[in-house]
Amino acid sequence: MASTYSFDVTTSVDLQEVDNAVNQTQKEIAQRFDFKGALVEIEFKRTDSIVNLATDSDMRMEALFDALRGKLIKRGVPVKNLEIGDVKPGGGDVLRREIKLKMALDSDQAKKVSATIKDAKLKKVTASIQGDQVRVSSPDKDALQDAISVLRKADFEVELQFGNFR
Repeated sequence: MASTYSFDVTTSVDLQEVDNAVNQTQKEIAQRFDFKGALVEIEFKRTDSIVNLATDSDMRMEALFDALRGKLIKRGVPVKNLEIGDVKPGGGDVLRREIKLKMALDSDQAKKVSATIKDAKLKKVTASIQGDQVRVSSPDKDALQDAISVLRKADFEVELQFGNFR
């Protein structure tokens, strides 16, 4: 009997690396001259996968966000997985921005991944949605490599991860 090989397509963010990037950003902001004496807050809610930024001017908000994004990139966190909220006024002169971290494929993205594989018309490759991941299977390992290649070329607004090869 021929065995079937498979892999899972998911997305996630390493929360420890996000925590490290937030801490590095806080240290950098504390040393920067343009932030001396200004209201600057960075809060990482690990359980909710949210980073909250607060400051007192548009210029500082952009500089704060740029510093955080730079630290996230250096730590290998995919910035495609950041859902960046709008800058909203808070109490007083405070401006707030919420950044959500995408930890899983939503149903629309999973459908797009599945449709992309079906549209590629690879021989005997099937894709099935299983919750927040997509399982791609085939009796041919080379066809699975072709499927990975097709998925890497497409844009799904998140960083795809391939794992659980069997």
